[in-house]
Amino acid sequence: MGVVNSPTKCGTVGIQGIAWAFGGMIFALVYCTAGISGGHINPAVTWGLLLARKLSVTRALFYMVMQCLGAICGAGVVKGFMGKNQFTTLGGGANVVAHGYTKGDGLGAEIVGTFVLVYTVFSATDAKRSARDSHVPILAPLPIGFAVFLVHLATIPITGTGINPARSLGAAIIYNKKHAWDDHWVFWVGPFAGATLAALYHVIVIRAIPFKSRS
Repeated sequence: MGVVNSPTKCGTVGIQGIAWAFGGMIFALVYCTAGISGGHINPAVTWGLLLARKLSVTRALFYMVMQCLGAICGAGVVKGFMGKNQFTTLGGGANVVAHGYTKGDGLGAEIVGTFVLVYTVFSATDAKRSARDSHVPILAPLPIGFAVFLVHLATIPITGTGINPARSLGAAIIYNKKHAWDDHWVFWVGPFAGATLAALYHVIVIRAIPFKSRS
């Protein structure tokens, strides 16, 4: 939970620093929780896997609720450590569309960014791909974390990088100022639309490619 992850408030830390922090943390979290829950820490990713029939509806809903509750608790902990004044100055880490960009720009950035993330998750965890490319060793959390890093580099100046509705919700609830809610719908519609496109592309296009074993 990066409270400086606001497009207009990240100058003192730097976009690259924030991107590395998010990418590295996602790598660590997915690596540590993959054997427990499959590394589900993002409702958009869970939604994509649900559409691809890799999860039951009950399990997906449970994951999404827990992800949102965890994000709210995390944002509260960050606020407690930072103190009210600094937290307010940094905008509480709430995602907003930056000045100079339209809501359509923000929505497009969230759709594309989440598509990249969810498609990477599918590619890194696909058993068919693992069999086809068994000569290429891969640690699934690594490309996922790197995808998060790259998406943050590209979209922090536009939206502060949502791509995770739970993170956006947690920050908005704890900060709870009007501007934190003005664009909030973008950070739900965008990620879920991007995840839907990634799931459809994976199921309809990628999974349809004939499998040929290496001789």
